Amino acid sequence: MPKPPENLRDFSSLVKVVENLRGPDGCPWDKEQTHRSLTPYALEEACELAEAIESGDSSEMVSELGDLLLQVVLHAEIARQEGVASIEDVVESINQKMIRRHPHVFSNTEVSGSDEVLKNWDQIKAQEKAANPLRDGEFEVPRSLPALSRSYKIGKKTKKTGFDWQEPTEVFAKLTEEYGEVKEVLDNNGSQEELEHEIGDLLFATAQLARHLNIDPEQALRATNQRFEKRYAKMLDYCDQAQKSFLSLSTDEKEELWNRAKKEETDLV
Repeated sequence: MPKPPENLRDFSSLVKVVENLRGPDGCPWDKEQTHRSLTPYALEEACELAEAIESGDSSEMVSELGDLLLQVVLHAEIARQEGVASIEDVVESINQKMIRRHPHVFSNTEVSGSDEVLKNWDQIKAQEKAANPLRDGEFEVPRSLPALSRSYKIGKKTKKTGFDWQEPTEVFAKLTEEYGEVKEVLDNNGSQEELEHEIGDLLFATAQLARHLNIDPEQALRATNQRFEKRYAKMLDYCDQAQKSFLSLSTDEKEELWNRAKKEETDLV
């Protein structure tokens, strides 16, 4: 039976724990996992980390960072067992990349600010891809990203080729146009397929407007989701305090509770 490491603050201890989990006397579930089967968990943990950061809860953030780090070490251990790579290869790779892409820190390159840093980053990244023809195309956007984030990144990529709106007002006009097309489908009792198409266009245009306003749409929507959940929970609390059933309330009464919850949230700011 494997013994737990003594120093749990050491990174090598986590590597050893994962090695034991996938070892001969390890966990049946962990031993069955593959890169593909673990992919949804990596995405989920990244999203949960983002939520923890949004909440401002530092202890929760530490916990979610650990969960995400576990995914990295698990993938590295699978690669080691397959004879493909090791955790040391992973660490070396990211160290090399960070040093290479920060010549203003680790070399003599001078920059005037963040804009120039990002410009240099893109140039170095393009050089890396040109040197390795097996890498994805320059304008490829990972399909594993959440759809809203992918829309945002698609817009950032196509902007580099000059295919973009010039001003936020132009994007807003497009957004209004897409809204009108959704309404037209609804007014004409269009099919579910037509409605899905137009809603998708509307969401894509919304993501592009957010991009032009320097807002991450995924982050903005997460914050809105959290606000909605808090307000809705507060509405249910009001009902409990008044010993009323939420389901029995009229639409107007529910709207009144929503506005009360919203006002209370504003008063606390």
